[in-house]
Amino acid sequence: MISMKDIADRCSVSVATVSKALNNHSDIGEETKRHIRETAEKLGYHPNSSARALKTKRSANIGVLFVDEGRSGLTHDYFAKVLDSFKRVSEVSGYDITFINATSQKMTYLEHSRYRGVDGVVIACVDFDDRDVLDLINSELPVVTIDHVFDNRISVVSDNIGGMRELVEYVHSLGHERIAYIYGDDTAVTRNRVASYYNALKDLGIEADDNYTIASAYRNPKLAAKYTRQLLELKKRPTCILYPDDYSAIGGLNAIEEAGLTVPDDISVVGYDGLYVSQIIHPRLTTYEQNSEEIGRIAAKSLIRLIRDQKSTLIEKILVPGRIIEGASVRKLN
Repeated sequence: MISMKDIADRCSVSVATVSKALNNHSDIGEETKRHIRETAEKLGYHPNSSARALKTKRSANIGVLFVDEGRSGLTHDYFAKVLDSFKRVSEVSGYDITFINATSQKMTYLEHSRYRGVDGVVIACVDFDDRDVLDLINSELPVVTIDHVFDNRISVVSDNIGGMRELVEYVHSLGHERIAYIYGDDTAVTRNRVASYYNALKDLGIEADDNYTIASAYRNPKLAAKYTRQLLELKKRPTCILYPDDYSAIGGLNAIEEAGLTVPDDISVVGYDGLYVSQIIHPRLTTYEQNSEEIGRIAAKSLIRLIRDQKSTLIEKILVPGRIIEGASVRKLN
């Protein structure tokens, strides 16, 4: 097994210098760090995690609590991208990832986190009102939440309020005033988007029609198609329909086509998330792309900073804006 002494001998430096380089200390030069790390990699060095944990009282292990009620797991495109970015940044910083769950031994999330010895936990896509989640939130462990805000925890949040306002203002700029919204499950994210939708209409001088807002679910094209047909049957149907996500928008597109109508000539359609699939369907979907890469990166950096120095780390809400992708699914009205 390769040791730090082997690396030190190869690089003609002390073992202490090797340790500092591998732990990214600031009191040695970047060129020396790079040379030592490259040598360690070439030699196949792997740190002894047990010894490191005993010395630092940390495991260099981060827990991820991710419970997708839709059972799509890591195939959930948005969260998969967020967690992939989170994982890459964490691993570059020397941390391993462990998924936290309610085990067959009926451990709570907090008990499982302690059992695994994680240094901190990131929480995404869960029922944030779950008692087990709240116990973890209120524990001594460093925690960062994604897309949900607690007063006592760092949160990294996609700008759902700003994103929805941008979409409403965009379709209005193309002449639309009869703007419907089929929205997702009852979560804090959804409540913010719905409120932003109503506020944007109000600020644009448009009187909201409650027939145009329908509660649905995320990533459910079948339900989206059902509620699209309901909107199409209205005597005064909308000229544009907003959907909770891009997959739901595909369900809407199918329902519109089945009704003998075309997008965007007869009715316009807008998605949310900016997934790859939205840009390869016909017509290309106008959608709001959430910056999943940046959300994951910030969440990892924030949690690692909190683990390493809790006393000086600010507890803050970090808002991450996205952008509109203009496709071919929204018609400009005369």
